[in-house]
Amino acid sequence: MAGHVISGIQQIGVGTENFRKSWNWMIEMFGADVRILEDDTVAERMLPYTGGVPQKRHACIAANLQGGGGFEIWQFSGRKPQPCPFVVAVGDLGILAAKIKCRDVAAFHQVMAAKWDSVGPVEALPDGTPCFYVKDLYGNWFQLVERKDIYIEQHKLTGGVIGAVIGVSDMEAALRFYGRVLGYDRVVSDTQGAFSSSDFLPGGTRPCRRVLLGRSVPFSGAFSGLYGDSALELVEVPGVPARKVYEGRFWGDPGFIQLCFDVTGMNEMKRFCESEGHPFTVDSCPDGERFDMGEASGRFCYIEDPDGTLIELVETEKVPIVGKLGWYIDMKKRDPAKQLPRFLFRMMGLVSTQKVSD
Repeated sequence: MAGHVISGIQQIGVGTENFRKSWNWMIEMFGADVRILEDDTVAERMLPYTGGVPQKRHACIAANLQGGGGFEIWQFSGRKPQPCPFVVAVGDLGILAAKIKCRDVAAFHQVMAAKWDSVGPVEALPDGTPCFYVKDLYGNWFQLVERKDIYIEQHKLTGGVIGAVIGVSDMEAALRFYGRVLGYDRVVSDTQGAFSSSDFLPGGTRPCRRVLLGRSVPFSGAFSGLYGDSALELVEVPGVPARKVYEGRFWGDPGFIQLCFDVTGMNEMKRFCESEGHPFTVDSCPDGERFDMGEASGRFCYIEDPDGTLIELVETEKVPIVGKLGWYIDMKKRDPAKQLPRFLFRMMGLVSTQKVSD
């Protein structure tokens, strides 16, 4: 993977029917109270996934500074969002759940169960790590996974996004893609049997092949300290008709719309993806132009896994530190391999959001 650097999972996209309600829920439940950016314009460069027509939308990226990726909360504002016509279940193709860092699963499970009614039992991943599932306001699943590491101590029980559970139709093809293209080449566990001992998740008791992946080479780059380590969990259910979560719907409709990775050296990444048989399907800046999203700017591109699940790649150029004061970082003027210092993220945390207003 010489020539480009992946710094980690930048965010997971969550399409919603109500931007304000979803963000407030994530602030309350997962501590996603740091607003990295917010934008209320038109998505003009995603035409392959929006019916060939630019779509107006309201979006933000919200983070928890205890470590992990953020949430890109996204709502169409020029058309009615179209929810999935079926209840997403284990075995469907696409992102089933976002993995969320949790420093104490047992303690947080008690907290969640006391204030939210869609909380599953405490279980364990195949490698023995404690976890449990939560369903949000609009039917999205989140897997709380025990991880003790903290980037910036804020005395919360949760952190940010540390991976995803992804339904696939051909495990070997998926392992090649996620191993070679994104570097998740370390098999932590490879098991067969019921996905869960509980029926809290739709299809949870179905027999499946379940592969937990990590990386043999740690992430590096400017944001790698904040994003930290992550894992992908691939699930294949034999004998079940394959249903694509976004079949017949637009990118941005309710559900997990993409998993996004922070990249440095996008031109090199583009050539690498092409050589692996996964060319960019979207490139926001094919001619070297600059793409602005609210207070941030950079270049975003998309590839698809073998089942069409969207993977976003973002090369950041400008990052707001305290946008109201005009404080930004120009990423082009610094060593891309050097981690950003913690104090910059602490400054972002000084402008936390307790609730999103209308």
